[in-house]
Amino acid sequence: MPGHDVVTAFEAGWSKLSNGELLAQGEEQFDVLVTTDMQLRYQQNLTGRRIAIVVLPHASWLKLEPHAAKIAAAVLAAQLGSYVEIDLK
Repeated sequence: MPGHDVVTAFEAGWSKLSNGELLAQGEEQFDVLVTTDMQLRYQQNLTGRRIAIVVLPHASWLKLEPHAAKIAAAVLAAQLGSYVEIDLK
């Protein structure tokens, strides 16, 4: 994603954080969280969040790569506080 800082939870040292903690940390440093956790919206109260959430159907780069432009467009279009699940069918 040219022009954007892309950091994994592992790279940020956040791999052991719970979803709530991860969202709180993400809000302090980023505008968009990209995740594969399809249950996030059921596990967390997303009301009032100051971070956009983009949900991918899986983490396999081999399956995601052909849809990179669609994923990038969704990330660029994401508004703070929004939640979007990307359908790659």
